[in-house]
Amino acid sequence: MATPREVQLRIRSVKNIAQVTRALQAVSASKARKAQQAVMLTRPYATKAWQVLNHIAAQPVRDTSHPLLTIRPDIRRVLVVLITGDRGLAGAYNANIVRFAMRQFADYPVPVKFISVGKKGRDYLLRLRQDVIAEFSNLPPDPSYGDVSAIGNLAVDEFLTEKSDEVYLVYTDFISMLKQVPAIKKLLPLEFDEDASRVVEFGRAKEAMAASYIYEPNEAEILDEIVPRFTALQVYHAILESLASEHAARMVAMKNATDSATDLAAGLTLEYNKARQQAITNEMIDIVGGSEAIS
Repeated sequence: MATPREVQLRIRSVKNIAQVTRALQAVSASKARKAQQAVMLTRPYATKAWQVLNHIAAQPVRDTSHPLLTIRPDIRRVLVVLITGDRGLAGAYNANIVRFAMRQFADYPVPVKFISVGKKGRDYLLRLRQDVIAEFSNLPPDPSYGDVSAIGNLAVDEFLTEKSDEVYLVYTDFISMLKQVPAIKKLLPLEFDEDASRVVEFGRAKEAMAASYIYEPNEAEILDEIVPRFTALQVYHAILESLASEHAARMVAMKNATDSATDLAAGLTLEYNKARQQAITNEMIDIVGGSEAIS
């Protein structure tokens, strides 16, 4: 059985850990609120771009409009942009998204290569001996579109040069502070038959976009500008979603760690009190025994 001194040292250590995790919880809560606000601010713009491209995709000349809109009949190579975090202490956040990506592409019939966003994803992929062609880490705490546009541009270049025939985006969708869901989206060629819940939330539904557009100066120039930009915007928005999810997951993990440390400290305090009481009882027994021996 541990001595009272040893138990006292353990109590002090556990309480120090609880102070650290409580501070991390507060920091993560603040960052999660800021990240959530950034996600909400980008959704209207992303949704309007989505509406415009939905209309473009509905045109009968879709397959000849732009290379990024062209569906290739022969799929030989696939590229996956995997978004994780740079740091741990976020519970199962990083492990869940990597495990989700591995399940999605475990038995894919063609070779799969990865662009890793975040150190944790890079480390996981390298340990699993996956083909990582690029990695982006140490992004700013509040990334701007310019900070992450290189990721989208690289994915576009891989597709346009036919080094990849499909590009997928795997990230964590922020639902609430207590719920984050791994998500996969086909990034290239752009597809528009997915769930339009966010379009409905922030604007009109797809059915309301039947009116014709007049392109100025011309359709080719408009498509050359907005289609690659929209692709990079999808990556940017996914990174914001993942950042909000990471901070929320870390906040929950640190809260659980703080609660566990508090419970452990209470149990150790009870053990310490028992050990101290046992020591006092033993001393009293020794005193009484010595007194009787003398008498």
